[in-house]
Amino acid sequence: MPEGAPVPPRVPRLSKVTARLLILSAAAATAHEPIYWVNLGLKNGIDLGFFTLRFYSLAYLAGIVLGYWHLGRMIKAPGAPMAQRHADDLFFYCTLGIILGGRLGYATFYTGGDTGIPSLWLHPGELLSLWHGGMSFHGGLIGVILAIAWVSWRGQLNFIRVADYIAVCVPFGMMFGRLANFVNGELWGRVAGPDVPWAMVFPDAGPLPRHPSQLYEAALEGALLIVVMLLLFWKTRARYRPGLMVGVFATGIALARFSVEFFREPDAQLQSFAMRTGLSMGQWLTIPLMILGLAMVARALVKPALGRGRPVIT
Repeated sequence: MPEGAPVPPRVPRLSKVTARLLILSAAAATAHEPIYWVNLGLKNGIDLGFFTLRFYSLAYLAGIVLGYWHLGRMIKAPGAPMAQRHADDLFFYCTLGIILGGRLGYATFYTGGDTGIPSLWLHPGELLSLWHGGMSFHGGLIGVILAIAWVSWRGQLNFIRVADYIAVCVPFGMMFGRLANFVNGELWGRVAGPDVPWAMVFPDAGPLPRHPSQLYEAALEGALLIVVMLLLFWKTRARYRPGLMVGVFATGIALARFSVEFFREPDAQLQSFAMRTGLSMGQWLTIPLMILGLAMVARALVKPALGRGRPVIT
C-alpha cells in the first residue's frame, strides 16, 4: 500500500457456520414448496355405500341448525321482537329461501358468460340439476329477506327488528359453507406469488399454487362476523336500535366479500366480464349491499333507541 494512502475499514469476517446459516435462511425465505391440496387427505363427503353425504350439504344443515338454536337463545333475552312460534316459522321459510334463492341467484348472476343471457332464461330445467353449478350468496340473501318479510307480515311483526335478529345468526352458515368449499377443493383463489407460503395447488386448477381464498372468506365472512355480531348483541344495547345489527352485518359481509374477491379466481364463464369491467361479479353485487348497510347503520344511530322492557311482540 502506498505511503499516506487511506486505510480501508476492516470488514469483519464471518465464520463458515454463520455464513452457511445465512445462506440457508435466505434460501428458505425465497423458495418454499407449495402445499398440495390432494396431500391433505380431504374428502368431499361421507361414503355411506349407497349414497355419499356431501360436506357441502352438511355445512348448510349445520349453519341453519346452529342459527336456529342461537335464535332461540336470543328471543329469551329482554327486548325480543318475536316468540318461539315465529322462530319456528323462520327456520322453515329461511331454509327454503336459502336453497331456492341461492340456486336462482346462481343461475341469474353467474351463468350466461359472454352472451349476457343467464341460463335461467335459456334452460330453466338446469335449475333442478343441483349437481351442476352452485349457489349464490346474494340470491340466498334475497330468499332470506323474502322469508323474513313473509313471516313478519303474517305474524304482524316489525320486519327490521326481526331482520336484526336473523343477521346475528347468518355468519354461522357463511363460515361452514366456505369451509365446505375448501374441503371440496372448489372456488379456489388466483395464482399466488412466491411470498405466499400457504399457497396451495388445487385439483383441476393447474400446476401453479393459488390463494386458498375459501379460507379467507371463512375467516372474514364467517369467524370475524360471528365475533362482531355476538358481541354486538350480547354485550351492547344494539338490539334496541332497529336496523343497527342488520346494517353492520350487511356492511361487514360486503366489505369482506369485496376484499376477498381480489384473491379469488372469477368463475370461468365470467372472467372476461371481470377483465372488461375491472371488478368481478361478486364485487359489483356487494356495492349496493355496502351502501344499504351503511345507510341502515346511520339511520339506526340517529333515531332514538327503544326503551328497556319492551313487550316481546312489537
